[in-house]
Formats: sequence, structure tokens, C-alpha cells
Amino acid sequence: MKRRAPRNRTLTLTDQEREKYRRQLLTPEDILPAAPEDLINKTILGNLFEVLDRLPKAFADLIIIDPPYNLDKDFHNVKFRSSSYENYIGYLMMWFPQIVTFLKPNGSLYLCGDWRSTAALQAVMGEYLTILNRITWQREKGRGAKKNWKNGMEDIWFGVKDPRDYYFNVEPVKIKRKVIAPYRVDGQPKDWQETGHGNFRITHPSNFWDDITIPYWSMPENTDHPTQKPEKLIAKLILASCPEGGLVFDPFLGSGTTSVVARKLGRKYLGIEINEEYALWAEKRLEQAETNPSIQGYRDGVFWERNTLPPPRKS
Repeated sequence: MKRRAPRNRTLTLTDQEREKYRRQLLTPEDILPAAPEDLINKTILGNLFEVLDRLPKAFADLIIIDPPYNLDKDFHNVKFRSSSYENYIGYLMMWFPQIVTFLKPNGSLYLCGDWRSTAALQAVMGEYLTILNRITWQREKGRGAKKNWKNGMEDIWFGVKDPRDYYFNVEPVKIKRKVIAPYRVDGQPKDWQETGHGNFRITHPSNFWDDITIPYWSMPENTDHPTQKPEKLIAKLILASCPEGGLVFDPFLGSGTTSVVARKLGRKYLGIEINEEYALWAEKRLEQAETNPSIQGYRDGVFWERNTLPPPRKS
């Protein structure tokens, strides 16, 4: 077991917790096949290819996919190896077409990737969905490279089944930005608010997100997963593209971020994860979300820029 500094809040599990959370997981044998109501708010432990044929069609309002990128990565002894562009396309085609069938007619799908894999992701998604946008988000982590530009961004492709009929709500994903040069009309703020902790404007989000903080050791959402997505990132996708009470499906759940954020935001969820340790982390995080629904960087119904969120109000 790793030795943690006293202030390190990275999630850990005891043997008793592992036994407890293991009993909460579903296996492929538990869904032969499954009705939609049997899958609500569940984590399935198993190989994706053993689960796909057991799931009902058109059950998800929103699908968020964060697959292995086309690079060498060790997911706690579950290894993924990089390959050629053509082979990676083949890997995506083994599961993406079937996952699209789980999306409701007016549903949305987000597909995550980095610069190595993004061309393949776009090509495959474009075969089965209408692509509406590419989100690029700033991923500020890592020490950089001596003979290349530091990789400080990732992509999320946004696609729908029917571009004439899909759910999208921009209001809950507006951003609270600090106003650097406040403009006034007749002495009054124009399109911005004057507050005791600064001047701010509520703005519509673009497809470039520079307000995301990668989980690190002092954040309660942090785990030892090597490619964990921030809760704030996933919260934007869910609030914009899944109605309250809708169901979010993540076939590569990892440490559980998609399901955890769905629970915090009043949505249903279903996740599939092949690594038992990650699935157990997800179950503990889901339990913690029942008593702590907060999301770093999201408060009072708006997303705040990094380093602008004021201290919590005293009760």
C-alpha cells in the first residue's frame, strides 16, 4: 500500500470496503439479457465485449465514452498497446457501432481523445452520427518535453443521432468569467455584475475550455487512475446534454467519474468497467456522493474560472 502524506486526499480502500463494494457490482451473467429498469444506477464489472449483446437498445439519453487512447498505457495491469492508425480504427469499429444503438433517438454522444487518436475518432463517429462540434479542453498537467511541444489539450467529439431533434440546454453550463476591463453605461455595469469579491460576467460557453483543473492529491475526487477525467469536465457534458432524471451511460467507466457526476446532478447512470479495483473505487465514490454532492469549480448554478471561486458562504 502506498504511503500517503497526511493532507493527501486520494481515495483508498480497506479490505472490508472492497468486500462491501464487490457485492454491489453486476457481472455479465447478471444481465441475461437486461431490462432497462434493471440497469439503473449500476456498475457492471466485466469485459465490454461480454456485455454489449446483453444490453437493451435505445436506453441512454447521453453516452460519454473515454476509451483507451492510441498509446501504450498500463491501467493497473490491464495493458493497452499503441498501434497503427488502421488498427486503431479497427479497434474502434469493434464496439462503437453497437454502442450507438444504445442511444435514444434524441440522445447525444461525447467521445474523448488526444491528438494521436482524434482523427480516428472523428472518422468512426462520422460514420454513425452527425458530428456537431469538437470541444478542446486545456489539460494542464505534466512536465513537458525536450524535443516537442508539451501536450496540454484533449478533444471531445460531440455527435447526435438526429440533428433536428436532440436535447441541449445551454443555461446550466454558462461560465462566470472575471471582467478585466468593466464597461459602464450611465454609471451602471453593462452585462456584468459588481460583487464584493470581484467583477464577473455570465457568458455562453465556447468549444474551447480553459477552466478545467486535473484532479490532484489534495482534491477529494482524486484516485490513482492514470487517466482520470475531472468531475467539472463531465458535469458540463451532463448538464448540457442529459435532462434531469435522464440516464447517462459510460462503457469505459474507469474510476467512476461519469456515474459519480450523474448522481450528484440528479441523473441516472450505468457504467461498465473491466478492472475490478477501478469499479470498487467507483462504488466508494458513488457512496460519498450521497453526502457530498459538490463539484469543484461549479457552484450557485454556474461554472467558475480557475482560481476565481470565492470562499464558501458561512451558514
